[in-house]
Amino acid sequence: MNRENKKKSFEKGYCKTHPCEASFVCKACGRTVFPEGAGTRHRNHCPYCLSSKHLDVEPGDRAADCGGTMEPIAVWVRNGGEWAIIHRCKICGALSSNRIAADDNPLKLMSVAMKPVAFPPFPPERIKEITERLFDGEDKQ
Repeated sequence: MNRENKKKSFEKGYCKTHPCEASFVCKACGRTVFPEGAGTRHRNHCPYCLSSKHLDVEPGDRAADCGGTMEPIAVWVRNGGEWAIIHRCKICGALSSNRIAADDNPLKLMSVAMKPVAFPPFPPERIKEITERLFDGEDKQ
């Protein structure tokens, strides 16, 4: 079933109230993804590479016309300590947040979470200089 036919077969909001029971092939890594094991009724990303497909404008509405690959660019911690993945569409740049699933690759999650530490927005050699400047400023006040 192609995307257009699938899109027309669901009423608006259908995916918000009904579980996603279909498997899919990840467009980023090519692996088959099954809904079982996700720990949620709404599988929305690949547990292996954490990529997704740009389908929604609002969660579950299937109203996005883009269809691009959503790459995992960050993680954040929601109130209560639950992790979520920030995805960015490679075609249109749209951002979205998705809860992590029970079967997500923990090494991939940590890799995404640690990327800012591994690639800081300043030269790592400046950490000592920046730290000294901050602490010197506190002592003088």
